[in-house]
Amino acid sequence: MSSNHAINVDLELLKKYNRPGPRYTSYPTAPQFHRGFGPEQYREELRTTNRGDNKSDLSLYFHFPFCHSLCYFCGCNVVITSRPERIERYLEYLKKEIEMVSKLIDPSRKVVQLHWGGGTPTYLSPEQIEDIYGFIKDHFQIAPDAEISIEIDPRTISKEHLPTLRKVGFNRVSYGVQDFDPHVQKTVNRIQSDEQNEYVITESRRLGFDSVNIDLIYGLPYQTLESYRHTLDRVLELDPDRLAVFNYAHVPWLKKHQTVLPTEAMPDVSERLSILKLVIDRLTEAGYVFIGMDHFAKPDDELSKALFEHTLYRNFQGYSTLAGTEVLAMGVTAISQLHGAYAQNVKSIKEYEKMVDEGRLPTEVGIKLNEDDLVRKYVITEIMCNNRVFKDRVAEQFGVDFDRYFAADFPKLQEFVENGLVEFLPDRLQISQEGRLVIRNIAMAFDAYLEKDRQKDKPIYSRTV
Repeated sequence: MSSNHAINVDLELLKKYNRPGPRYTSYPTAPQFHRGFGPEQYREELRTTNRGDNKSDLSLYFHFPFCHSLCYFCGCNVVITSRPERIERYLEYLKKEIEMVSKLIDPSRKVVQLHWGGGTPTYLSPEQIEDIYGFIKDHFQIAPDAEISIEIDPRTISKEHLPTLRKVGFNRVSYGVQDFDPHVQKTVNRIQSDEQNEYVITESRRLGFDSVNIDLIYGLPYQTLESYRHTLDRVLELDPDRLAVFNYAHVPWLKKHQTVLPTEAMPDVSERLSILKLVIDRLTEAGYVFIGMDHFAKPDDELSKALFEHTLYRNFQGYSTLAGTEVLAMGVTAISQLHGAYAQNVKSIKEYEKMVDEGRLPTEVGIKLNEDDLVRKYVITEIMCNNRVFKDRVAEQFGVDFDRYFAADFPKLQEFVENGLVEFLPDRLQISQEGRLVIRNIAMAFDAYLEKDRQKDKPIYSRTV
């Protein structure tokens, strides 16, 4: 199975296309969200999702922003606190938002996916986890076979956390490891022992979680090709079901704390791309399937099966096997993804509480998709997930001729065609195996908003490779 998906990693190709660009967890992307789409617009869009006979299944996302300490590489929306009363207060307001949203949703709609992210969701005590999960379950119909996952910092959990998570219904866990090298850990303010990592993996297996994921980051200060080789060797000993190996996004114009990292100690472009090549080569040699961008999975994993069957999907949580679901996201900064709109909650906890107290959905920005957005969203999703776009399917779904509709965009693909990364066939646009390494760049050719983004005074996106 995996031999058909082997990839020759060409470093010169990676260097050529190492440019700023979106990650395409949505289209249009987050910079296009605006304040003209607020609570009332989101409320109306939620009502719209209940209409008709073929209502979509649901994916629920809950954001828990709290952390004990700040990792200097972090690009997430977090709140550093040591005050447990802040968490308790936040949970009370989250319950109020859950009540508001659930009242707008047809109760017959099933939740087939549920995810807790952060921050550090396991900053919650086991008792708080049990309480808030029970509240969610009382307000939504969770399918018996739903994927129920949580992001975990191994440094923060007690011996009661994992048994509690398993008892209430979580069946997938994702552990932030980032790097095993002590010098790198100290520099990024995330000191995490081998013993902590090994304990959570072993305990997850013992408790019967269906899937264990490990997150790594490359591009951090003091990482070298050799040091990262040791990190990969150690990770492979832990034998996770999935791996997400993220390129560190250095965006100090958005995340001021990243300025404390010594940029002179960061691997240069050649070293960083060599690390990426090492990651892909080492993990695929070990039997993992390269799902796309930064995701890897074992051959019998649902993600791998979806890749081979061309049924992958992509949302703000990354690659998914559950295409067609609508994401309802709750908590500060959380982004909901409906078929026809995106809505992001406010970033400030104070503003979140104020809006919830007023009985308003805490939506700050969003966007309603127009017809062109929907066509391009479909094409970009197919490129990012399934590495091809069938022309007749575009015609069937949107009533447009693919070649005529995108004629003005095709010149942007010419260099990819000349380099053997994209092929125009009579029935489809096909991405080659090597083209998958620069898939974000290829997708950018179909993005109608990029030219406007390029005219802005400050950078917006991290680099694509």
